[in-house]
Amino acid sequence: LAGNLCAFVLFVSPIPTFRRIIRNQSTEQFSGLPYIYSLLNCLICLWYGMPFISPNIILVATVNSIGAVFQFIYIAIFIAYADKSKKLKMSVLLVLVFALFAGIAFVSLRFLDSHTRQLFIGYLSVFSLISMFASPLFIINLVVKTRSVEYMPFFLSLATFLMSLSFFAYGMLKGDGFISVPNGIGTILGVVQLALYYHYSSKYDDSSREPLLAYA
Repeated sequence: LAGNLCAFVLFVSPIPTFRRIIRNQSTEQFSGLPYIYSLLNCLICLWYGMPFISPNIILVATVNSIGAVFQFIYIAIFIAYADKSKKLKMSVLLVLVFALFAGIAFVSLRFLDSHTRQLFIGYLSVFSLISMFASPLFIINLVVKTRSVEYMPFFLSLATFLMSLSFFAYGMLKGDGFISVPNGIGTILGVVQLALYYHYSSKYDDSSREPLLAYA
C-alpha cells in the first residue's frame, strides 16, 4: 500500500508540467519520450502482476494500471499540443508501444506454460524497470554539470525513492527477485538524487521558474 501511495504521487508529479503545456499551447523543449517509456513499463509490469501470470501480487497490477492511465493521458496531451514533427513521432511511438505489448501478451498466453510465462514476463519487467530507473542518470548528469537542481524537482526525487524502497521491501517479503532487484537499483539511484539535491539546493532558488524537463 505504501508503494502504491508513493507511486501515485510519482504519477501525478508531472501535472504542473502539463498545466504549463496547456497554458502555453506548446510543448516547448519538453521531451515526450519519458512518458512513452513509462507507459510501456507500466503495461509490462501490469501484465506481470496479473493473477494468471504471478499469483498473490495484485498490488503490482493495481499500481501499474493506474500508472498506465496517467501516462496515456500525458502522452495524449503532449500529442495535442506538439508541433507537427513531434506529433507524428509520438503518435507512431504510441502505436508501437501498444503493438509491442499486444505481441508480448499474445506470445505469453499462446505459446508458454504458466512457469515459463512468469519467467518471460518477469525478465521483461526487470529490463523495463531498470531502463526506467536509469533515466534519472541523465538528470543526475545534468545536475552535476549545471550545479543546479532546476531540472530535478525535490518531490519527484523523493517519491521515486520512497516508491522504489517500498516495492524493494515488498519484493523481499514476497521472495520475488523480479520486483526486489530493479527496485533495489531504483532505491540506490533515489538516494543519489536526494544527496545531490541536498548538496546543490542551497545554490539554486526553486521558486525562480518551473522545471523545464520532466520525467516519469
